[in-house]
Amino acid sequence: MKTNDLEERIIDFAVSIIKIIEDVNNNYSGNYYGNQLIRSSGAPALNYGEARSAESHKDFVHKMGICLKELR
Repeated sequence: MKTNDLEERIIDFAVSIIKIIEDVNNNYSGNYYGNQLIRSSGAPALNYGEARSAESHKDFVHKMGICLKELR
């Protein structure tokens, strides 16, 4: 897998979640959890972009560890 492939897959995932959330009921709980899900699904792409700009291999590993921790 190429490095850009992973980034594209993560972005496609976030776009898919946005499309799913558009069908959620427009009420308090739907808006609350829908917004949380959109933020959560977009975070991995941003974190991965940050990791790709790491200054060293050790920094990359550290930032990817943070990404994994946030995904859990």
